[in-house]
Amino acid sequence: MDLGITGRTALVTGASSGLGLASAQALAANGVRVGMVARSAERLEAAREAVDGDPVTIMADLSQPENINDMLTAAQEALGDIDILVANAGGPPPGDFASTDLGAYPDALQLNLLSTVAMCKYLIPPMQERGWGRVVAITSISVRQPIDQLILSNTARAGLTAFLKTTATEVAPDGVTVNTVQPGLHATDRLTELYDDLEAVASRVPTGTLGDPGDFGRIVAFVCSESARSITGASIPVDGGTAKGLQ
Repeated sequence: MDLGITGRTALVTGASSGLGLASAQALAANGVRVGMVARSAERLEAAREAVDGDPVTIMADLSQPENINDMLTAAQEALGDIDILVANAGGPPPGDFASTDLGAYPDALQLNLLSTVAMCKYLIPPMQERGWGRVVAITSISVRQPIDQLILSNTARAGLTAFLKTTATEVAPDGVTVNTVQPGLHATDRLTELYDDLEAVASRVPTGTLGDPGDFGRIVAFVCSESARSITGASIPVDGGTAKGLQ
């Protein structure tokens, strides 16, 4: 299927591994020139080899607000106009209400909420001027059904979802779509960090399997496509049927 985005440019954060890397790979496979952002230069360079075309790599830590404008400036210098933003960031430390200090919340909000707000404020207005743009944030199924021991992630990603839903309605008339894709349990390094027994984790998913990052990346790429021009303000679960709510 031709997604109609050949020749576009995309900025993908958290792109050195997992779902961010898979999204960069899927976009590049559809003719998009990709800018890949992550904290580790070594991991970025290794990931770059797995992405088609001529991807650009930019080292930046989204948990540090002062780094974000410099990263965006470097991305524009390397790519020109940025048509697609895929906003992805690693999750904050695990914990529950009792074990999580108040002081831990600002860092989580910066990483999983405010960094994406900053990127949207920078990149969406030029998209509006050009009459075309795609913003896709990789959040979590926890927005629909909070996950135990992940109170920081649950809180920050829910706030980001509200911000993007609000923004979507405002910029839709200008040809810019804004959506979130909500992963459940996928076979990534993050899952390995959180759980010791991945087979037991997979058994709790209705499909009986962990999600494949490559499949997830292709879903992200479709949401960025021309055919998806009428999908905006959506929160799309990719969780093997884990969330039990009706919405």
